[in-house]
Amino acid sequence: MIKKYKPTTPGRRHYSVSDYSVLTTDEPFKKLTAFKKRRVGRSNGRITVRHKGGGNKKLYRSIFFGEEKKGIPGLVKTIEYDPNRSCFISLISYEDGEWGYILSPQGIKVGDKIICDEKVAFKKGNRMMLKNIPVGNFVHNVEVKSSAGGKLVKSAGSSAQVVAQDGKYTHLKMPSSEVRKIIDHYYASIGQLSNVEHKMISIGKAGRSRHLGKRPKVRGTAMNAVDHPYGGGEGRTKRGTRRPKSIYGKVTGGKKTRKTKRYSNKFIVSKRKKKRK
Repeated sequence: MIKKYKPTTPGRRHYSVSDYSVLTTDEPFKKLTAFKKRRVGRSNGRITVRHKGGGNKKLYRSIFFGEEKKGIPGLVKTIEYDPNRSCFISLISYEDGEWGYILSPQGIKVGDKIICDEKVAFKKGNRMMLKNIPVGNFVHNVEVKSSAGGKLVKSAGSSAQVVAQDGKYTHLKMPSSEVRKIIDHYYASIGQLSNVEHKMISIGKAGRSRHLGKRPKVRGTAMNAVDHPYGGGEGRTKRGTRRPKSIYGKVTGGKKTRKTKRYSNKFIVSKRKKKRK
């Protein structure tokens, strides 16, 4: 449920936040946090990615994305907010005495038991090989390389659906609607990720974007001709170029950007569906 506020100020009028009532603590587990220097879009002092800078300080939480605790049961101790990602995270106490964070699936509760192994009980938060997951079920934090940890489906509310088991491959329908083959002895976690309504949040005011480390954007048409392909002219003028372009003159609209010889092309069964305008 999204939390909205009364319009006591212009900034509050369209302001909304996620429902944080599911969180059980405000403080992270200190031993699993570390300071991480932010590059803010710069390399050797030069801006390489625009519109980044400022923002609140944040500690990085060390998270288990792979099979670091294979075969060792764990108990969910907390559900926490993580400033470095859109979904929530859960603190796990493992039977060998170690602690760790995992990405929190929707519906997991404090006191639940989880485990990662080749074949385990089909339960939210558990992690196992793709070949042992029944067709039709949803997964997240999917591996694409053995023992490298989850790389796909890690943002708030996202999940991939197991649509087929075909020989040594499992077919997954991604959040983008693309159907992709993944080797069936790679691992994935059960369930949909938490904070499902994250994409419906309204930022509400410019200052909130600055707190997130996002600097203002300037429209191309508002620039001078020397600064952008859309710039210059008297008053409001048309684009002046047939195809949409970036600030560097690179075509952005209607051009395929995927590399034709990309290694993963052979694993795509069905391309993602185009959105209708």
